[in-house]
Amino acid sequence: MAVRFAAEGPRGLVLADLDGPAAQQVAAQVRELGVPAIGVRTDVTRPAEVSELVGAATAEFGDPDLVCSNAGVATGMGVHAGAVQWANSWAVNVMAHVHLAQAVLPAFVRRREGYLLITASAVGLLGLPGDAPYSVTKHAAVALAEWLAFTYGQHGVGVSALCPWGVRTELLMPGVQVGHPAARAVAGAAPILEPAEVAEATVRGLAEHRFLILPHPEVGELSARKAADPDKWIAAQQRVLR
Repeated sequence: MAVRFAAEGPRGLVLADLDGPAAQQVAAQVRELGVPAIGVRTDVTRPAEVSELVGAATAEFGDPDLVCSNAGVATGMGVHAGAVQWANSWAVNVMAHVHLAQAVLPAFVRRREGYLLITASAVGLLGLPGDAPYSVTKHAAVALAEWLAFTYGQHGVGVSALCPWGVRTELLMPGVQVGHPAARAVAGAAPILEPAEVAEATVRGLAEHRFLILPHPEVGELSARKAADPDKWIAAQQRVLR
């Protein structure tokens, strides 16, 4: 996404990750494309660090125009996942979005402009057999994005929920390789996209101010089927597990 955004000629990009050197590496890649960029180590589960991140971005480039809340974590575990796994899933997949929204919305509302992109997942619309914490928290992420959209749209703030299905990243591919039920369900539902394809779909969706950005068009159809007949949908997921 950062590389694709660089092609739009922004005045600057700020890359944040729990892995500081990785964020700095991507920032260097962006600078090679002629766009100013900095990398910042940030633990998005900590509100103080999120506030510091927003402060650093503002100090470097001015008020942010687009803020992407993109962190996520999977467990591959069921309802009996431990308290630590449930808490970490909630902290990363839900509360990180809350912390970032809290940090940027006051300035967005004051300026009556700004855009918040929450990376949820198609799982937040369709569910996912095999990973209970991920499925539950991604549903919550979509719900949060929806709430923000209808609450702050009247103040000039744009909100989108990015909901890809399978993407060729380290979040998914190790599970596919070992045949984990959750990863197998993802790989069997729609083609696995390259990150660059998702980034391109993201730019299109933002330009069109779409709330749901669906890089996999199949997700829209599947979501409609689920809404039309939840019992039939649950039965289909049970067959996937079998």
